[in-house]
Amino acid sequence: MSQKKVNIGGQAVIEGVMMRNRSRVAIAVRQPEGSIAVHEQTFLPFAERYPFFKLPLLRGMAAFVEALVLGLNAISFSAGAALAEEEAELKGWELPLTIAISLALGVAIFILLPTYLMIFLRQGVDLPILLNLGEGLLRLLIFLSYVFLISRWKEVGRVFQYHGAEHKAIACFEAGKPLSVENVRSFSTLHRRCGTSFLLVVMIMSILLFSFFGWPVLWQRILLRLSLLPLVAGLSYEVIRLAAARENWLTGIISRPGLWLQHLTTQRPADDQIEVAVAALKAVLPPDTELNKNVG
Repeated sequence: MSQKKVNIGGQAVIEGVMMRNRSRVAIAVRQPEGSIAVHEQTFLPFAERYPFFKLPLLRGMAAFVEALVLGLNAISFSAGAALAEEEAELKGWELPLTIAISLALGVAIFILLPTYLMIFLRQGVDLPILLNLGEGLLRLLIFLSYVFLISRWKEVGRVFQYHGAEHKAIACFEAGKPLSVENVRSFSTLHRRCGTSFLLVVMIMSILLFSFFGWPVLWQRILLRLSLLPLVAGLSYEVIRLAAARENWLTGIISRPGLWLQHLTTQRPADDQIEVAVAALKAVLPPDTELNKNVG
């Protein structure tokens, strides 16, 4: 298998990194005594179970749900491994409940709150396109403020270092370099195919899409925005996919804001954090992959 044809995805977790190569998932976590715990699992993508999820837009919706489920599973495992407490993992009904609460909070803060606040901020403005634009800019401001504030938090800073290690390791793999700490260290912490960039595109895409539906009363606006969320996610996925697949002036413009934002959500990792990212990446590569043989 050629590494150029493999799209590795990843996510930073508590004291570790999750990597995914299609159905192969691995979570590597630095344990309190210094060793690296690696948990491997298989995950059958929705598109493999239901081929219609390979269609444009639908594949983005499926990818978003998969990332959410796998991400929360990874955070659950990493919390237990990093604290050396197996009972810290989410089990049974706890995972669906956590997913539901996380989604509800995200929707409340970034979707419902901005459209509600516009009741007080509209100041006599009645033009729907201006009201939608104002709501969208308010949503973007709340999102950017949230990212900035959590980036100042020391504990989150550790996670952002692992985020940088994840990006560096993937970039090294995509460049065809052996996966040694020295090689990985030289790569950038920024990457076009990143969840941070995806969320920013979601914010911008929601501004554009919601503007087509006027400015109905509050309950209708809320219902409309909630019903359009899957479409927003699907369109945003296609934009990120296009920007990551091609190098030209247009994709450069599309990618630049997300890369700027990654200066907040990624930080330069230490070598021991890079080791964790490499361990996770190695675990999802097929044994016969040349770069897997050359891991340093």
